[in-house]
Amino acid sequence: MAEGSSGSEFTLDSIRKSLIRQEDTIVFCLMERARFPINSALYNQSLDLVPGFSGPLVDFIVQETEAVQAKAGRYVNPEENPFFPDNLPPSLVPNYNYSQVLHPGGASININKAIWDMYLNQLLPLFVVAGDDGNYASTAASDLSCLQALSRRIHYGKFVAEIKFRDAPHDYEPLIRAKDADELMKLLTDKRVEEMVKKRVEKKAIVFGQDVSGSNNADSKHYKVGPSVVARLYDEWVIPLTKRVEVEYLIRRLN
Repeated sequence: MAEGSSGSEFTLDSIRKSLIRQEDTIVFCLMERARFPINSALYNQSLDLVPGFSGPLVDFIVQETEAVQAKAGRYVNPEENPFFPDNLPPSLVPNYNYSQVLHPGGASININKAIWDMYLNQLLPLFVVAGDDGNYASTAASDLSCLQALSRRIHYGKFVAEIKFRDAPHDYEPLIRAKDADELMKLLTDKRVEEMVKKRVEKKAIVFGQDVSGSNNADSKHYKVGPSVVARLYDEWVIPLTKRVEVEYLIRRLN
């Protein structure tokens, strides 16, 4: 899509299809992370495993990886939000001309600190086993894949909010002018759709996460990531955080 276009290629239907595809990515990323044990040393603030760097090894790996990806233009894409945005190097490659879909007032919203805390402190213990196998770099790479997939999904709330606003500005403008976050949250909430999403991601975890033997029989007693964990991830974190992004975006929409 060309820069400066109205973003008319974005519709609520096209966004829903993208969110459904992102579910697949999230489930597979979690399955890949589950290959490794918790590897707690990776997150230990006091170990100082990298000379000259103060902080956990996972921070170092993510910051260095994001710096390389920034040079390649990753964060020029409005769908991508870095976890360590301070002092990222500029892109060294010609920028793709992305559509200007988002309103400038809300395009910069970034709640990755909340996503980082949720993932490391609440989600990880639910689906990885105890232990330490020393594969810290590979584990951190899997963590970053999970974090980026979750961040992309949650921050897609900016696009959802923009399209919903365009479809019914008369419903949203009075609440935005009143800065009524609670009523905006109610307007954005569709419990029927949320339940459908939770059931769908749980089913995907069942289908994708089974071990298949040479006899083509799936092992339904063991899953690479518990389906209930994936459903809980969406119920307790992905859906609420997405709606938080939507509300924050709408509050700024008329700026």
